[in-house]
Amino acid sequence: MKKQIRNFAVVAGAATAAFALAAGPASAVPSTVWTVNPSPASFTATNSGNVVLSVNGIAMTCTNSKASGSMASATGNPATVASISAIAFGATGAPCTSVLGNVTTVATTPWTLVAQDYTAATGVTKGYVGNVDAKVTVGACVFRVTGKASGTYTNSTGKLAVNSVTGELTVVSSTNCGSAVPVGAKPLFKGDYLVKVANTTTIPTIVGSNP
Repeated sequence: MKKQIRNFAVVAGAATAAFALAAGPASAVPSTVWTVNPSPASFTATNSGNVVLSVNGIAMTCTNSKASGSMASATGNPATVASISAIAFGATGAPCTSVLGNVTTVATTPWTLVAQDYTAATGVTKGYVGNVDAKVTVGACVFRVTGKASGTYTNSTGKLAVNSVTGELTVVSSTNCGSAVPVGAKPLFKGDYLVKVANTTTIPTIVGSNP
């Protein structure tokens, strides 16, 4: 019986070691080369459809939003492929609105565009908009949102589709908002932007590859 136990222990140990050797390389995250074309380049982005920030079921909707910044090739996974130096929500004559009144949003930039995964068959890069930091004012209510927002970028259309998931963004301060927008609330941000190389009609591309 003792011999059987010893034999089983040896076999189990060998199997564990073999599994560890097999699983080790597969679990490593490979470096990724991100080729942005053109690079470096300045870009502009304009919303396509409404841009919406939702907090506790309260939708704050913007029909006009613009952003600008610079983008460049990068190496790493994840990797920052663009910096958003300015982003505006609403415009003169077209303010952002909600059931609580008009909404004013002031962003603290830069925000970043971070690439994590690329699908060559579709030309789509998955990642997120990072370093999000914005002060939102609705009447007497003022709150600050920070975090990130998941999104995708499609080379064929230049569409940056931002669609955050619960927990990525957090209300870190809140004044005169009561239970409508408390500290710790988890807003959702959704909006599509069409990206162009600044002052042109050229759609920039982002391609990821493994060396």
